[in-house]
Amino acid sequence: MKPRLVFVHGIGAPRDAAAELDEWLRAVAAGARAAGHSAQVSALTGGWAADARFAYYGDLFRTAEAQGGGAAPGGPAGTTREQDDELLAALLLEAVDERLADPSPPSPAEADALRAARVRLAPPAGAQGAGAPARRVVNAVTSLLAVPGLRSLGGWLTARVTAGMLGQVARYLNRGEPDGGTTLDQRIRARVAASLDPEGPNVVVAHSLGTVVALETLHEHAADVPLLVTLGSPLGIRTAVMPRVRPHPLGTPGTVGRWLNFWDRDDLVAARPRLEDFVRPNAAAVVPASRRVDSDGAWVHPAAKYLAQPAVAGPLVEALTTLAER
Repeated sequence: MKPRLVFVHGIGAPRDAAAELDEWLRAVAAGARAAGHSAQVSALTGGWAADARFAYYGDLFRTAEAQGGGAAPGGPAGTTREQDDELLAALLLEAVDERLADPSPPSPAEADALRAARVRLAPPAGAQGAGAPARRVVNAVTSLLAVPGLRSLGGWLTARVTAGMLGQVARYLNRGEPDGGTTLDQRIRARVAASLDPEGPNVVVAHSLGTVVALETLHEHAADVPLLVTLGSPLGIRTAVMPRVRPHPLGTPGTVGRWLNFWDRDDLVAARPRLEDFVRPNAAAVVPASRRVDSDGAWVHPAAKYLAQPAVAGPLVEALTTLAER
C-alpha cells in the first residue's frame, strides 16, 4: 500500500487546492533532482510513490469572516477582533526582536525597518497616536514592507491585506469563532485529520501556521507518521504562540517516528527555530531535528521555496521510497 503524503499549508488567501498540490509536488521534484534522486521524481509526480493530499482549510477563514465570526463576543467560546489584533502584535514584536538579536545582523535597510516596526508595535509610554492594536499592526507591517527583503511578504499587495493574512495565526490560536458547536481551530484540524490515512503510514509536511495545525492534529489521531516535516514554523515564538499550542507544554506526538524542522535565517516567521530546545520527546525519544537552509530571492517564507531545497526534498523522497518498498 502506498504511503499517504499530506501537505498542510499556512496562512494566505483562498487558493486552488489542486493547483497548490501540483506546485508543492513540483517543488519537491526540483529539490529531489538537486539531491540526486532523479530516478524517484517520476514516481513522485506520477502518484506511484505516494497518495498525495493537500489538506486545504483556507476557505474556513473567509467563511468565518463573512459570518462576522471574527467579531464574536469575548469569552470561552469566542474572542474579539481586538484580542486577535493584540495577539498578532505580540507575535510580530517577538519575531522582530528575534531578528534584531540574530548574531548575523540584518542589512542596514532591514534593521531600520525592523526598528521602525518595533516602535509602532510597542510605542513608548505616552506616545501620541499609538492607536488601537489593528492600527499598530498595519503601521508595523507598512514599515516591514519598506525593504526589498520583506516587500514581498506573502505576495500580498498592501499592508492591510498582509496584516489580515498574518492575523489568521491569531484567529486560530484564540480558539474562537464558533459555528455549529465547533470553533474555527477545531474545524481546521478536522480538515487536516480527514486527509490522513487512519491506518497509516502518513508522511506529513507542514508549513508556517500549518505546523501548529499539524502538530495539534497529530496529537489527536493514532495514524502512524514515520516522518513529520515542518517548514518556516512559528512554534518557537514564546509569548504569542508557544503557550497557546495544545497540548502544553509542547511535545512530539506519540505516533511520529522522525521530525525534521527546516528554517531560513531570513524567514521572519520562524523566530526561535531550534524547536528541539523546548519540544519534549515522545515515548520513542523523538524530538525535532532543526536544520537551516538558505533560499535565494526577496521572500524566503513560501512553502515551495523550502520544498525545492535539496536538504528538504532529499529526506522526504527517501522516506517515501522506503515506505513504498515495504
